[in-house]
Amino acid sequence: MTMPQSNQLTTQSVDRAKFEELYDGPAPWDIGKPQPQFTAIASQIRGPVLDAGCGTGEHALYFAAKGHRVVGIDFVPEAIRRARRKAADRDLAVDLLIKDATALNDWNERFASVIDCGLFHVFSDGDRQRYVEGLAHVLEPGGRLFLMCFSDAEPGIEGPRRVSRQELNDTFADGWIVESIQPVQIEISPAFTEVKFSEGGPKAWFAIIRRKG
Repeated sequence: MTMPQSNQLTTQSVDRAKFEELYDGPAPWDIGKPQPQFTAIASQIRGPVLDAGCGTGEHALYFAAKGHRVVGIDFVPEAIRRARRKAADRDLAVDLLIKDATALNDWNERFASVIDCGLFHVFSDGDRQRYVEGLAHVLEPGGRLFLMCFSDAEPGIEGPRRVSRQELNDTFADGWIVESIQPVQIEISPAFTEVKFSEGGPKAWFAIIRRKG
């Protein structure tokens, strides 16, 4: 199994089959709990919440357990199947949908908060633009996007596309306010050993971005 290389993602759309294959295991991002950066900002989350690229649902379920209405979307059917099983096992009401995050413009749902844990960095340039336009469509004015993505400080090219701080500022320059961008590291599954990332996990950005009212 080979992870997509970051330099392949600038022009090519995401390969659904490749992500299905990664769920055969171990998927590096599937750590069985939320990333600590999202639990640390839990008090800033307002519902309803969209978890874009929810994977097997740990963030969606975490915020549902806090009493929020949560919708999780992912275009990988296996991820949604696993997320639904977790929701049933934990007796949590979460809407978990197989949906392409680059097609949010055709949706009538509206959200006060959007969580993006490792989705933004998988998109090509064209898909990234469609995704951000869709976010502006579904996020209420004044609502916030909480986004974690690979940083250009992470060495190598294997794995997701590296993103610079300037790219984040440029991507969200029109109609958004970038409130903060902080360097962090992403926790990955210890069972994933195919790619050697930085000690402590891949270097990343954690951004809080508000849609202008």
